Amino acid sequence: MVTRKIGRDAETGQFKPVRQAEKDKKGSIVETIKIPSKPAPAKNRK
Repeated sequence: MVTRKIGRDAETGQFKPVRQAEKDKKGSIVETIKIPSKPAPAKNRK
């Protein structure tokens, strides 16, 4: 499973760049989200 960071405005919930969110500590949140890996393709069963 891969993780990714995103920035979010605390008041409106809109996404913003992570660097901008890190600078604005009071008005922003930096979230770490888990991105699930893609499942293996299904084999054709007959």
